[in-house]
Amino acid sequence: MSVQIYVGNLPYSINEDTLKTAFEAYGTVETSKIITDQYTGRSKGFGFVEMASQEEADKAIENLNDSLMDERKIKVSIAKPRENRERKGNFQSRRY
Repeated sequence: MSVQIYVGNLPYSINEDTLKTAFEAYGTVETSKIITDQYTGRSKGFGFVEMASQEEADKAIENLNDSLMDERKIKVSIAKPRENRERKGNFQSRRY
């Protein structure tokens, strides 16, 4: 069973291959994804890594949480389920 890991405070210079490589030292990485702004394509500074087992994920979290990546201290933890959120603002079309 694969385990989803949240990685926060990522340097904007990091790409998905670099993120994957950092986690491969602790086990099999099934996927790595950096979240980007839908309009600019720029990194939002966080991402997700999916590891093959709980044991590998625990080892990666223990070793990488609060470690430096390009001089930024990253935050690594088990990903929480995404909450359904209401959109902010009034997105209804208006007729004049």
